[in-house]
Amino acid sequence: MHKPVLFEEAIEAMNIQQDSCCVDGTFGRGGHSAAILDCLGENGCLIALDKDEKAITHGKQEFPGEQRLHLHHCSFSRLREIVEQQGMFGQVNAVLLDLGVSSPQLDDAGRGFSFQQDGPLDMRMDRSSGMSAAQWLATADEAEIARVLWEYGEERFSRRIARAVVEQRELEPLNTTSQLAALIFGASPVKERHKHPATRSFQAIRIHINSELDDLKEGLEQAVDVLAPGGRLVVISFHSLEDRIVKRFMRDKSRGDVMPKGLPVRDSDLKEGILKCIGKPVRAGRGELQENPRARSAIMRIAEKRA
Repeated sequence: MHKPVLFEEAIEAMNIQQDSCCVDGTFGRGGHSAAILDCLGENGCLIALDKDEKAITHGKQEFPGEQRLHLHHCSFSRLREIVEQQGMFGQVNAVLLDLGVSSPQLDDAGRGFSFQQDGPLDMRMDRSSGMSAAQWLATADEAEIARVLWEYGEERFSRRIARAVVEQRELEPLNTTSQLAALIFGASPVKERHKHPATRSFQAIRIHINSELDDLKEGLEQAVDVLAPGGRLVVISFHSLEDRIVKRFMRDKSRGDVMPKGLPVRDSDLKEGILKCIGKPVRAGRGELQENPRARSAIMRIAEKRA
């Protein structure tokens, strides 16, 4: 079974109680879910979600007859709805979100997430709906492509690349990852050492196609709603755009009432924030980095819902 990044640290941070309900908002290949089930007693339950239908199919095969596991093919932006269906609203002990693309998805050329292998230019987490990367690149205008590359990939040559895409699609459609990677390489006037020029653009297009940042904002809000007092929210991010959202969310939810200086209001009259940040951000240790270089960008943040 695929072992996720910061595996032991995430399970420990969730502070799982034996007969509680937990949520794995990003089931993937079931690594975290298997460990959560090991921590739960016979009366515990695990609600697991994933956009990727392949992940859900894998879960049904991996955990046949597991009555404590409730699998749902959907984004964690529907977390509140799913938890309400299970009758566990406000009773969840821990919510885990492991963001980004999993190693099995990256390594599957047919998914189109990686420029390192040739495959169809898809990039959808949920291939049963929505527009593929190829379809979007064939229809989006130049300004929109440039905006996405800049905002979600922080790509400094976003305008050059967008112009090249529009010019290329007039000659022939962009249908494969190798086509797009070659186009970006040619459109980038400066090349970084040890980093392919297509890295940022592929990230940006993937984030846009899957509405990843919008889903994250929705999911964080809903996670706080479904948690029981004392419940934990654990989030693992893999790039700065995600982590910035998580960091600000946890900070803002931990502040509570903020009043202008000088007002005659006692501290005891101010409401506390609904969350309490737990510890410092956690990063992968040296041993894990040696085994899995992809762990170098991972950062985990933990918060607890106040009573």
